[in-house]
Amino acid sequence: MPCACSAAGGCGGGLAVRPPAPSFATVRVNEVEIPQAAIAREMQHHPAADPESAWREAARSLAVRELLLQEARRSGIPCEPEVDANGRREADDDALVRALLERDVQPAAATEEECRRVYEANPRKFRTPDLFEASHILIEPQGTEASAWSLAESQARMIAAEIGNSRERFAAAARAFSKCPSARQDGSLGQIRRGELAPALQDALECLQPGTTSPEPIRSRFGWHVLRLERRIEGRQLPFEVVRPKIADMLEARAWMMASAHYIADLAKRAKIEGIDITPDAATRP
Repeated sequence: MPCACSAAGGCGGGLAVRPPAPSFATVRVNEVEIPQAAIAREMQHHPAADPESAWREAARSLAVRELLLQEARRSGIPCEPEVDANGRREADDDALVRALLERDVQPAAATEEECRRVYEANPRKFRTPDLFEASHILIEPQGTEASAWSLAESQARMIAAEIGNSRERFAAAARAFSKCPSARQDGSLGQIRRGELAPALQDALECLQPGTTSPEPIRSRFGWHVLRLERRIEGRQLPFEVVRPKIADMLEARAWMMASAHYIADLAKRAKIEGIDITPDAATRP
């Protein structure tokens, strides 16, 4: 009988050889050790390509938190835990960190000039989305084998050829043949934003002229689609005055992130950090 673990590269003495568990450094912030168990729990919040990368991100996060807590306690900053709309009370340590950052990290508000510069540099970001008023007829294959898909394709092609660009014939065919719940609405999908459909369907929709039906059915994982575009509604540019608050929020959030990174870096320079690098650019290094 062949060895049960031969597919994994063989075995020695009947026992699979396992690689040694990775060893990680002890992490301390000003002589306060971050427990390995706490880092292991934190790893679930830092998905990464490999366990060591996840461990580094988790350790860095907890080390930064410990550094901020130590500074908050040293400075004796007062804090009041908040209660959210569901009655959940903020943890005391979270309240301490929040109070410290609110006191010490105060980036400048975004100016009118900065907001307008962003608006003028990225005009397409500040448009209402393009909309496609579309309909479809879904022909499902009666099985997973290739012959079932081929038969469904033939039916879809026949339907597309028979209805042409007639809205009335399309609606009748949708009610008679489509396996999508939209059949009850003559196949109507309503108004769709770009990207809401499967890529193959979206690509076909982009090529259609309003009031026309695609002569070629389009395949998706659901089946074959006969697609029709009723009309295309172009997005419109939003006035600067409408989007200025959104731009200001974005700039201020970015400024706050940069300011807090510099603040943490300054604290780290005066602290004794062991086992992990928490400087701002450390997250980009292996």
